[in-house]
Amino acid sequence: MSTVGVFGAGSWGTAFSLVLADAGHEVTMWGRREELCATVNERHENTDYLPGVRLPDTVSATHDPAKAAAGAELVVLAVPSQTLRENLQDWAAVIPDTAPMLSLMKGVELGSLKRMSEVIAEVTDASPDRIAVLSGPNLSHEIANREPAASVVACTDEPLAARLRDWLRSPTFRPYSSVDVVGCELGGAYKNVIALAVGMAVGLGYGNNTTASVITRGLAETARLALKEGADPMTLMGLAGLGDLVATCSSSLSRNRTFGEKLGQGMSTEEITASTRQVAEGVKSCGSLLALAERSDVYAPLVAAVHSVIVGEMTVGQMIESFLTRETKNERD
Repeated sequence: MSTVGVFGAGSWGTAFSLVLADAGHEVTMWGRREELCATVNERHENTDYLPGVRLPDTVSATHDPAKAAAGAELVVLAVPSQTLRENLQDWAAVIPDTAPMLSLMKGVELGSLKRMSEVIAEVTDASPDRIAVLSGPNLSHEIANREPAASVVACTDEPLAARLRDWLRSPTFRPYSSVDVVGCELGGAYKNVIALAVGMAVGLGYGNNTTASVITRGLAETARLALKEGADPMTLMGLAGLGDLVATCSSSLSRNRTFGEKLGQGMSTEEITASTRQVAEGVKSCGSLLALAERSDVYAPLVAAVHSVIVGEMTVGQMIESFLTRETKNERD
């Protein structure tokens, strides 16, 4: 049994703690709210984010970062991507120097346009061979219910990626390893924006032809940016690309698709945000991904349109019209 510190007690951090416990590890979650941590310890349940799911006895929670990191042989980071830098500045001093850090976050930082692994490296001064990322079709509620799923753990250090792959394997969770950190992170961040667009189409009442078209063109847009940033094209065809994209765009459990549906039904960004404590990462990341595409001189009409809807510059109906009235061209272009 190994000791793992999981920083983040939301839906995904909690579900992944269950995976780690099933894989044979002792897990301490850090939670932002002391009362939630107390509930986890007393009831073995995260009643705010995964009600009804019993957590193994080897999962506990604390509001003290030092206790969460104490003796950890692996540190997992599972907070909203736009809060990572601020949080990590507080946690860096207590994270053991020898512990690999695994990012579960899917976003690109506003302002710096850095991927989450780059933010981790910058704040902690850790070398890339100590930083890994996990991405794939991993809807937290299904993972918590122990429905079979697969994912990709990527690190530039192939032996560490392989070691983590074996550490994370549970009876219902099958990880694969990769060295393509860039592809895994950009695939994970971009699919949230595509899911927003799919949700908008569903909210307008459109069916499978429309959503399949958005998903496919979204994947092409993702690939253009990822390849320009140095990713392996095969990553975008795998679990961290197409797999994650299909799950997020197809499921009513997806926060980003649900957020998009509400936009399509006429609610504003502010109204939807105020109605839930869950974070739809694509709402913030669409702006940083658009800026990254512009910096890399990559054509990104979908992320540009979604960003315009999010900030109130365009209606959902106008977004769909903008897609249909663009100049026709060869598909590969």
